[in-house]
Amino acid sequence: MAENGSRLIGFSLSRGWRQGVRCQRWLWLALLLGLTIWGSSLATQLYRHAQQPPDAVLVLGGSIRREIVVADAVAQGNPLPILISHGAAPPCTRLVFERVAAPIDQVWLESCAESTFDNYRYSLPTLKQWGTQHVVVVTSPTHVPRAAWLARILLSSHGIWVEMQLVEEIGIPANVETPLKTVLDVGRSLAWAIISQLYRPVCDRVFPLSSVDLAEWAAQGFQCEHQADIQIPDSGPN
Repeated sequence: MAENGSRLIGFSLSRGWRQGVRCQRWLWLALLLGLTIWGSSLATQLYRHAQQPPDAVLVLGGSIRREIVVADAVAQGNPLPILISHGAAPPCTRLVFERVAAPIDQVWLESCAESTFDNYRYSLPTLKQWGTQHVVVVTSPTHVPRAAWLARILLSSHGIWVEMQLVEEIGIPANVETPLKTVLDVGRSLAWAIISQLYRPVCDRVFPLSSVDLAEWAAQGFQCEHQADIQIPDSGPN
């Protein structure tokens, strides 16, 4: 009897194990099918958006030269909405635009980002809110390898086609790009591309450039990058 009982228990465990393996196999197949359908739909969407003209500009912070080039483009009639992700100090950016009489109603600033990864992570909700399908990302040649990889993972995973615009820097870049840094950022970007389909943190420091009060900033005191050659207004009598 004991031997028969042992056989029954062994058979039951074996049967349960086979059912578990079969169930796990079906789950993996369903996941693979879902990823295939999602990837195919995304590729079609990106191809369609690539054929359309750009409908937004994203400026990555790092050099005020980028804001200068974008301000010149706006002064010449570029009507696209612009999001500057942790760029120069807000009053410096406003002075750059005012110096060339560029309209600022279409320009927004985001000040949560602390890295290139954050630039995209915190800009994504705003770009999605704008209904962006084809974005021009403004950066510098020394920054472009990592910036392009991350943009094409983090933004393209949400159907946004990315076009890079490079602005030459003056002097020695402050940031040093290394292969290890790029590999680590690409790795976490691949993970975030999946997580962000369900969860996207919203930066609580996104505001229009027109809201920047130069008199208030002048009273506090601020400095701009030397290469911008900006005349900082006097704060006036105390």
